[in-house]
Amino acid sequence: MATHKFKINQTLTFSQRRIGNPTGNQSCKVVRLLPLEGGELQYRIKCTYDNVERIVKESQLSSRS
Repeated sequence: MATHKFKINQTLTFSQRRIGNPTGNQSCKVVRLLPLEGGELQYRIKCTYDNVERIVKESQLSSRS
């Protein structure tokens, strides 16, 4: 069984990976751990720059340095 790399309330960097994305990498906080979807774990996050919650794949998140 797969294990989540990040924890609830952890502050991370979210990379949107879209062409023409004006926001780039943004700070976010994990709100909820979600199950596998398409072979990858997912998270519900809340970004600080727009205060919006979204569902993202683990590969779109990284630890803050």
